[in-house]
Amino acid sequence: MQKVDIEALIPHRAPFLLVDEVVAIDGNTIRTRKKVNGDDPVFKGHFPGFPIMPGVHIVEAIVQSGAILIAHMPGGTLGLMPVLTRLNNGKFKQMVKPGDTVEIEATLKERMANAFFMEGSARVGGKLAVSIDFACTGVPKNPA
Repeated sequence: MQKVDIEALIPHRAPFLLVDEVVAIDGNTIRTRKKVNGDDPVFKGHFPGFPIMPGVHIVEAIVQSGAILIAHMPGGTLGLMPVLTRLNNGKFKQMVKPGDTVEIEATLKERMANAFFMEGSARVGGKLAVSIDFACTGVPKNPA
């Protein structure tokens, strides 16, 4: 699944679409990939001379992967947009730098009505960079 397919499932667009491709969806787990580009404007300020991908961007890539999984599931969000409602147990283990390819995994652990409880991780070169537990709630795409 490439960017055009991803854009059909979630509302994010450049420069804030942080998933480049879906590698696999297997049941309640999705694996995605993000190539970290040194030309990204964020690296002009984080940090000049020693560029590091902001942790919040890595977390957002994990959450976007979870949103793609939810939207792809049979019955998915049924016209709802998943919005991040909870973030727990974030652990940042390794820096992510320009030129890295981030391998992302998100797993749906439980669904209760329009609430989706998930866990996710991001790895670079097989090494854990970030892990989180998070939840999303489906909200109307066109709020009144």
